[in-house]
Amino acid sequence: MRVFNLLLAALLFAAATSCTLDKTDYEAEISTEVTEYYEFEEAVSINSGDYKISIEALNGTFYKGYNEIRLKITNTLTNELLKNVEVSFLPIKTNLNGNKTSCPHQYNMIYQNDKNHYSGYAVFTSESNPSDEWQLYVSFIDSTEKININANIQVKQQSNKNLNMTSFLGNDNSQYVIALVAPQKPKVAENEFVAGIYRYVEPTNAAETFPDPSQFTFGEVNRFTLKLDPRMPEPSMGNHSSPNNRDLVQLNDNFYHGIVNYTMTGNWTLNFIMLNENGKIIKGTEVSKDFTPGVEGTKSELFIDILF
Repeated sequence: MRVFNLLLAALLFAAATSCTLDKTDYEAEISTEVTEYYEFEEAVSINSGDYKISIEALNGTFYKGYNEIRLKITNTLTNELLKNVEVSFLPIKTNLNGNKTSCPHQYNMIYQNDKNHYSGYAVFTSESNPSDEWQLYVSFIDSTEKININANIQVKQQSNKNLNMTSFLGNDNSQYVIALVAPQKPKVAENEFVAGIYRYVEPTNAAETFPDPSQFTFGEVNRFTLKLDPRMPEPSMGNHSSPNNRDLVQLNDNFYHGIVNYTMTGNWTLNFIMLNENGKIIKGTEVSKDFTPGVEGTKSELFIDILF
């Protein structure tokens, strides 16, 4: 009998442990503090010959997800900035097998005359780790000389879940990325909601000399619709949603804009259905609108979890 009781206790402990591991620790997540970043700082500096290339990002850090990029090129002999030259920017990830991929990015950077820097973006799809190493390849032309440089960078985990991202294969067999851009720190209110949607462009030609940008091209998706159904998934919230949300549509800045109404702080799941320009579903499913107290809410096949 003693052996039986010990065995029963062990089984009950294992079952309880299994249930705990399988469930989301919502209380621990809610205790996470959300930090907003406004200042651009140097994330990496590269010296090559007579040039210094300074690349800036928010908080001086590259994060998994959407990153606005600012780049400056200084001629170290004259201490002058290079203005209005052609600058290309290509992030490359290499895994342990040597396979090379990229992520959504702006290859041809744009010079901002009033700010004296080149602007662009990168949506890093993973953090740096021993299996995935990121490098930046930058090239520019000064007079008739083309300068090519590259440097290893560190991509950190994005601790702010309001800036999460997801990548997925659509029903059209294209690879897509959705990255949240704003708000960094939502309010209990109707929030302007901004996201970028990108699609990998399959190369049509064989690769030339590495790094051949035609093998690593992502395009900004145009004229899609991202239908939005935000819900609180934890059992105590019973699949709670909110009124006055607005689906995301593309505006002139090429981002997708909508409204998300958070009626309280906590864990929310942004359930999506992505439609192409013809209204065909590319990814996503309807979720139940039933109130389910005590039961964790179901999610669309296309979703992003956030927290504030």
